[in-house]
Amino acid sequence: MMTLILFLVALAGLLIVMRRESGAGQAIAVMVVVGLLSWIFASGWLALVLLAGAAVTAVAGLPGFRRSWLTPRIFAMFKKVAPKVSDTEKVALEAGTVGWDGELFTGRPDWQNLLVNRHNGLSEEEQSFVDNQCTQAISMCNAWDVAVERADLPPELWELLKKEKFFGMIIPREYGGLEFSAKAQTAVLQKLAGNEMLMVTVGVPNSLGPGELLVKYGTEEQKQYYLPRLADGREIPCFGLTGPRAGSDATSLPDTGIVCKQEVDGKEVLGIRLNFEKRWITLAPVATVVGLAFRMFDPDGLLGDTRDYGITCALIPRDTEGMEIGRRHCPIGTPFLNGPIRGKDVFIPLDYIIGGQEMAGQGWRMLVECLSVGRCITLPSGAAGAAAYSVGTAGGFTRIRRQFNTPVAEMEGVQEPLARIAAKTYISQAAVNHTANMIDNGQKPAVPSAILKYHLTEFQRGVLSDAMDVHGGKTVTLGPRNYLGIGYSGAAVSITVEGANIMTRSLMIFGQGAIRCHPYVLEELAAKDNDDIRAFDKAFFGHAGLIFGNAARAFTQALGLGHADVPFDSASRRYAQAVARFSAAFGLCSDAAMTTLGSELKMRELISARLGDMLSNLYLASMVLKDWHENQPVAGEKEVMAYSMELLLHRTESALDEFLQNLPNRAVALVLRAVTLPLGRRWHAPGDDLARKLARFITTDTPIRNRLLASIWTSEGEGDVENPVARYNALLKDYDKAEQLYRKATKAYAKGELPMTALHPEERFDAALEAGVFTKEEADFMREYEQVVLEMLTVDDFPFDEFARNKDTLIDHNPA
Repeated sequence: MMTLILFLVALAGLLIVMRRESGAGQAIAVMVVVGLLSWIFASGWLALVLLAGAAVTAVAGLPGFRRSWLTPRIFAMFKKVAPKVSDTEKVALEAGTVGWDGELFTGRPDWQNLLVNRHNGLSEEEQSFVDNQCTQAISMCNAWDVAVERADLPPELWELLKKEKFFGMIIPREYGGLEFSAKAQTAVLQKLAGNEMLMVTVGVPNSLGPGELLVKYGTEEQKQYYLPRLADGREIPCFGLTGPRAGSDATSLPDTGIVCKQEVDGKEVLGIRLNFEKRWITLAPVATVVGLAFRMFDPDGLLGDTRDYGITCALIPRDTEGMEIGRRHCPIGTPFLNGPIRGKDVFIPLDYIIGGQEMAGQGWRMLVECLSVGRCITLPSGAAGAAAYSVGTAGGFTRIRRQFNTPVAEMEGVQEPLARIAAKTYISQAAVNHTANMIDNGQKPAVPSAILKYHLTEFQRGVLSDAMDVHGGKTVTLGPRNYLGIGYSGAAVSITVEGANIMTRSLMIFGQGAIRCHPYVLEELAAKDNDDIRAFDKAFFGHAGLIFGNAARAFTQALGLGHADVPFDSASRRYAQAVARFSAAFGLCSDAAMTTLGSELKMRELISARLGDMLSNLYLASMVLKDWHENQPVAGEKEVMAYSMELLLHRTESALDEFLQNLPNRAVALVLRAVTLPLGRRWHAPGDDLARKLARFITTDTPIRNRLLASIWTSEGEGDVENPVARYNALLKDYDKAEQLYRKATKAYAKGELPMTALHPEERFDAALEAGVFTKEEADFMREYEQVVLEMLTVDDFPFDEFARNKDTLIDHNPA
């Protein structure tokens, strides 16, 4: 018995030392003390094992010993197996900053580093712009008119966008721009997301484009000329990056710029002759100035000794000779202005290079640094806004749509997708708002930008699919009354652009994060490149301590022992503790994958993707917890937060399980499973009770529905296009009264008090008034209410020949 007790004491002591990453010294002390006690009071075998363990730990773990024999051997092996990082990968790794994503890699996230910067909302000027100018802009858009009738925004809307400087949100005030915060940009795009074409038209010039590149890298002369003109819309920008042979792999640009001399207006000018072909370029058909990425060469040494400068960015006016521009692509669903640009022997002077000649060859760095921020804002904000509009319309429609004498919102088959819509909207809003707040506090979140781009646009696709399902025939029939179908069919665009989602998930999130965010990997690689054995020793054995620490934390917390100390209330504490537990499991699995696969991990994209899924869901869960912590919850929000956290933690655990099932080294996988999931999977998908509550919350006039809709257009004024969210909100405010009268009429009909032919609601209301079942006030109320309901249920129809572009091809199916 004493032997068992001392064994458990030794085990507990070592787990405590490992959890705290206290180092080899304390581990040796535990083993020596317990070993001596065992020698005196219990088993000599246990004492021998512990003392031998202490000796091995001393030789391998104490710096004075290990540096003389162990570190050189490990360093030599590391040099052979460490992955080679290319120059383009180094640029990507060095771009941006590490913040909360780095904390999640440690396995012991310090929550204060997340909570230190509160989201304090927008400035008075920014909020006024969202409430007024943004409302005016979105109220001028009908999806059918914009996408089908015009294939463009209305001219008066273009004028508004230019006049109110929508294209100048990122441009400093000194150059005539709005100089909005990242939080404000996010709020603007969420508001405009009710129309995909409008959101893209405003979002792209404020994301990756000439404006941002000029602000950060342009010469003062370039800034003084272009920025005021971009801010007030005199210049419409586009940026040519992708082409037929360079999509996701933007570094493989085949477009060339050759330094040469050419006679211009009778003078010999030193410049660049460009040949390029670009496609999928947003705003290209109407752009007046083109930002262009190309590979720059100086074969004749006209600028110096460098022959291949690499990727370079330049600004080219639309009317430059040799450039073909103006044709359009037709993006699926929403034909926003997008098209190809071609150039043959286009000559530009050197001062067209963004930043001037000294920035030649810096294009890839410029693009990566801009993308790391822009990817956080434009598409994720659009996704969050589209999700909120889906809450407004799907929630309203399913409450007023009655089948089998009951609202379809009361049917469990409908409630399940409604709950998903509510939770994904809640998660998306928390993620974009708090990540934007990080940007405003000086961070450049490279890995979170990839997380938000992938997961929120996938959420958008799922939310719109669920919204389409619960609407049924209402939204599969296109026309001016269809507020969902065009946006649904255009969701594929967000999935594809700014880094295709497949690539983002399988290569970028973990592939970049594993090196960029890991506490030690970057230091180890730097030590290898610098042949610095002391730096390697410090990094490597710190890394080893982290592995042991994460193993101990993951194992004990999975058993419910030693929960992490988290600064959250009782409603959210257990979720934060689960995030901490899975952070340790994620860190351990990351190290196991990098150790067992080495450089092969680059090619094992599905392994990388599942680790990325773990990191992503932990990041999104952290944003939900931060949002809950900082805001005063409204009625119903606790349930939405709980559903969201259970969904994200279930997804995290599923990714962990799938990683363990597919890790090639099966022995390591079995050990990892015993450590990270000793009791099996514990986080299940949210239950039916929560789903029913969430469905009820967003299909009735509740505080949590109103909070989810706070970021979008909910008003309706004279002269505006019809706002379906406003119409549904008005119907839901009267729903309780209407439901009582529906039931009264149905009950009277069942009793035979109303004519059996009174099948239409309007006929039944008239009969109920005549029979004395309704008062006149009740009958009038229900006629007006039902009239609006019928309008919201009605779909469009068209003349037979409406959709034939060539009327001569029509077939007369009913000849006289």
